[in-house]
Amino acid sequence: MTFLQLLLIAVVQGITEFLPISSSGHLILIPYLTDFPDQGPMIDVAVHVGSLVAIIIYFWRDVLGLARGGLSTVGIGQAPEHKWLFLWVLVGTIPAVAFGLFLKLGGYLESFRFTDLVAVNLIAYGLLLAVADRWGRQEKSFEDVTLRDAILVGLAQALALIPGTSRSGVTMTAARFLGYKRVEAARFSFLLAIPAVAGAGLLAVLDLAEATAAMQLDALIAGVLTFIAAFATMAFLMNFLKKASMLVFVIYRVAMGVALLALF
Repeated sequence: MTFLQLLLIAVVQGITEFLPISSSGHLILIPYLTDFPDQGPMIDVAVHVGSLVAIIIYFWRDVLGLARGGLSTVGIGQAPEHKWLFLWVLVGTIPAVAFGLFLKLGGYLESFRFTDLVAVNLIAYGLLLAVADRWGRQEKSFEDVTLRDAILVGLAQALALIPGTSRSGVTMTAARFLGYKRVEAARFSFLLAIPAVAGAGLLAVLDLAEATAAMQLDALIAGVLTFIAAFATMAFLMNFLKKASMLVFVIYRVAMGVALLALF
């Protein structure tokens, strides 16, 4: 793969992973809209790992608190509040991990890589985001997460394995329906992504171990470039949601979906 293709993939992933507009959907579109060959699911996962590192660094205080909670669950230290948040994040991760393993082991991932599915999901989940953001209450913060909320948002996150859905978009939609503030819905979404993306990254590492040296280098370059783009995008989004609604993302999703159906 050329550096230009890796740069394009990284920028697209870094921007679209955290904006609720579907990173996987946009990655699938790259070979349709350019002369580049399909980068394949291995590079897709590598750039998701780059996004994961950006989440960990940007939310390092929350990540540290979750780590303390994890240690507390095995009797190391006392952090009862963080312990429950850690457990809820863990519970919320189970649906995505289970569904991801099902798709991976069943060989279904490649069957989702077509534009019509991306287009329909962009529109459908975009409209659902509009409803949630318009009528959802703004009362809760991440510290208010309950077992029920973790399960419901976790189930929503599992749907994001289907391209065009948007992991951040569908989890923020679920969180807004549950009454979380916009910024807190994004925070909840990003922190919930950590174990799920880490699991996908582990599977990618196993695949990369059997890949050629060139493919391994491509994955590394794409991951580093994605980290840079993702960190900048996350900082923008968290500030944007303090002042504005998600309507601009809804409009983009619907317009992109309609355009894709018309073009392809």
